Amino acid sequence: MSSSQLTGETEPIVIHNIIWDAGGTLFDTYPGMVQSFACALHEHGVHIPETRILELARQSTQDAITTLAREGALEVTAFEAAFRRRYNAVIPENQLPFPGVIEVLAAICAQGGQNLIVTHRRRDSLDALLDAHNMRAYFSDRITAEDPFPRKPDPAALNEMVKRHALDRATTLLIGDRALDLDAGRAAGLRTCLFESGPLDEPYPQADLRITAFATLLALLHQSPPLNHKAQR
Repeated sequence: MSSSQLTGETEPIVIHNIIWDAGGTLFDTYPGMVQSFACALHEHGVHIPETRILELARQSTQDAITTLAREGALEVTAFEAAFRRRYNAVIPENQLPFPGVIEVLAAICAQGGQNLIVTHRRRDSLDALLDAHNMRAYFSDRITAEDPFPRKPDPAALNEMVKRHALDRATTLLIGDRALDLDAGRAAGLRTCLFESGPLDEPYPQADLRITAFATLLALLHQSPPLNHKAQR
């Protein structure tokens, strides 16, 4: 198997496998989410700036629902239902993978590694996104909201992926766009990569690697030398 050596903030990192977050990392889901939140608020006669909505959505969808309902003096269950009704109507074809994502997925597969997903998104929603963009074949496995694991930043779902696929924690990279993703990755003993799809309104989480575009990650993957197979034996 070939390897990929990434230079983070400390020592070089060798990567064989990647565990991905989905919304906001693989797919640019925030525009649809923000619009759905804004419309659900408007439906209840409430206006909250989209910058505030995005700030909350980038932290956690569930926290955004709770906080926006509180700030708008709304009943949480009714507001959540209005939001989910509108967001479920956003077609997956309009929630595109970020530029360079597919190329990174293909590079990991080409070197014999695995791409896996751990997300809070429902399985049907995730699969609709993967199928709409012909991406399902790049992934070996996925853990979604229906699976019996606590939400990130609890590392239980990541630990399950490591166990299922006998992953080497030292050569497995967790990629996410939120602090809770990175916190879960560190708790699971994985290498971590923060994808900054936009400005963060919270302190930057600790990460082995920070990128603002997947082209950067792809270039690092392509620049790294192959494993020394003779030395492996």
